[in-house]
Amino acid sequence: MRKYLMLVTACSAFFISISGCDFPVKHKAGRTDTMATTKPHLIARPVVIEVIAHDRANFDPDPIYDMTKGILNDVDDIRKWKNHVTIYLHIPNPEDALKEIKKAYPEDSIKYYEKPFYSFNRKMCADTISSKQWENIVMTANLVSDPKLQQEYLSYHATQFKNWPEVAKGFCNANFQQLLVFKNGRQLMLVISIPKGESLDKLNPKTAENNPRVDEWNRLMKKYQEGIPGTKSGAVWIEFKPFHTN
Repeated sequence: MRKYLMLVTACSAFFISISGCDFPVKHKAGRTDTMATTKPHLIARPVVIEVIAHDRANFDPDPIYDMTKGILNDVDDIRKWKNHVTIYLHIPNPEDALKEIKKAYPEDSIKYYEKPFYSFNRKMCADTISSKQWENIVMTANLVSDPKLQQEYLSYHATQFKNWPEVAKGFCNANFQQLLVFKNGRQLMLVISIPKGESLDKLNPKTAENNPRVDEWNRLMKKYQEGIPGTKSGAVWIEFKPFHTN
């Protein structure tokens, strides 16, 4: 597997190059981006693109590395689990990236996660200062098949900040920089942003320290979630790992 992004000499409709192709991005305070702000009226949007490979053994990630040169915040934003590959992007016009990936993988299934239905950030914390560099953890699970329970789950998240403020407080205590939840059909895609160099295993327990409502919330959410196909029995959330690691 590759350890570095390949160089790209030409710019497609969605490439953002350090020189030659200036695509505007609204800079997010406290975050290190590789893209310069040139036209603030075009706003970067967070999305996840998932490629479900038809042939796992012969899946070639090179087109993804080529196409995302210059628009990834970090090489680790390309991640994998079994035959699933995710690309987390924060750019204007992410639909252009989606079109190019569909062209590159015509025999594979492509899922697009846009407009997160849940969003947490440091503005909700007493300490609003964000870290300069982030690492993004990407996880996935399914909602149960019952439409009524699915709607309950979405309603809980729509009112969480008001009715369960302790959950956001737990995210603040754990120094989470951002937490987004996307949905495509029954499948959920979770992106947790933490300070670069930190570990989710280290930070996550801090969400529930002296905060029993977080444990209560987590117990409540279990009835709405299940693992995607291929997940081990009894497991729910699985984490995608950086593609370039063995």
